[in-house]
Amino acid sequence: MKTFAARTLAPLLLLACALAAGAQTPPGGGGPRKAGVIELARGVVPVEVTLTGQATAVEDASVRPLVDGVITAILYEPGREVAAGAPLFAIDSQTYQASVAAAEANLRSAEAAVGPARAALQRYEKLVGTGVTAEALENARRTLAQAEAAVAVAEASLQTARIALDRTTIRSPVAGVPDVAQVSVGDLVTSGQSTALTTVTALDPIHVDLSEASARMLDLRARIESGAVKPGDRMAVRLMLENGQVFDGTGTLSSVSSRVSTSTGTVRVRFRFDNPHRVIIPGMFVRASVTLGTAEGYLIPQMAAQLQADGTIAIWLADAENRAQTLRVTPMGSTDTAWIVGQGLKDGDRLLVDSIDSLAAGTEIAPVAVTLSPEGVITDAAAPQAAPAPAAGN
Repeated sequence: MKTFAARTLAPLLLLACALAAGAQTPPGGGGPRKAGVIELARGVVPVEVTLTGQATAVEDASVRPLVDGVITAILYEPGREVAAGAPLFAIDSQTYQASVAAAEANLRSAEAAVGPARAALQRYEKLVGTGVTAEALENARRTLAQAEAAVAVAEASLQTARIALDRTTIRSPVAGVPDVAQVSVGDLVTSGQSTALTTVTALDPIHVDLSEASARMLDLRARIESGAVKPGDRMAVRLMLENGQVFDGTGTLSSVSSRVSTSTGTVRVRFRFDNPHRVIIPGMFVRASVTLGTAEGYLIPQMAAQLQADGTIAIWLADAENRAQTLRVTPMGSTDTAWIVGQGLKDGDRLLVDSIDSLAAGTEIAPVAVTLSPEGVITDAAAPQAAPAPAAGN
């Protein structure tokens, strides 16, 4: 029994000793914690904002008939681009052809009456005072004027008839891509009807409407006026599509709305993009990275910072004694992989870029010099090096 008790108590005594030893071991036991470190250096960095928005067509025309009649032909292929003025639909034109013929006959009749009226007036002007009274001369002048007016009316009627005949061929008002027809051959359509026959959408170029908070616009203006941000010659815009693909196209600022949305508190900023391959279509949601200018500051890799509820970011620095110290700073903007910080740091500060999730203030650090690629990938370095050149930021 004594042997059995000894065998049972021995493991428990060893476990108690181990726990006691662990309780006496200070945090970070086992030596300093290894952590990647980069030395910060102030430089010129791009100031970017990320905005969301939606694509909209530069031209989007609803096609409706301007005369009454029956559709006799659909003259286009949906989805295939057409030029401005290209025929899309044909309306039965027989009635309109007859109207043109009648208007031409009326014009010839009116023109035939002008010659005799002009000749009579010329005769009367020669014989006035010798058998032709002033009243007769005035009547001759009136007759000629009425004949000429009848010609003008007939010409206008003929022009109207020809316009109506021409409108029996419904043409595209803009260059673009027509949608599927909403009518079939044999359907009766009426002038100015509410239902469009089809729509024609111009896809190249295309507008992208982005939304920016009015408060942020005011903040940016204040920073530009104070000199903290220097605006560039033009805004550089990089567009990301719904699938994360970066759009290969050039965007230029088209307009800025003069109103703030009462529901969202945002201002609409419109950019115009070349879209030769029709990648962007109206209604598509997009995300844009807009470079507003440059500022002097530090690039803090996003992997080395924790965003706080008040808009600051928490970072970890290694002090002169290689101990971890936390610091909160306020970013002025960001790039794809880094925050931009203008104040609260100094050249030579050593930023911890990994192994920071479970750090405590005062933890002893064994710094390992690393570098960061423009994509934010950590690479070991033989000696401490500065952070990536800020000018290379996206």
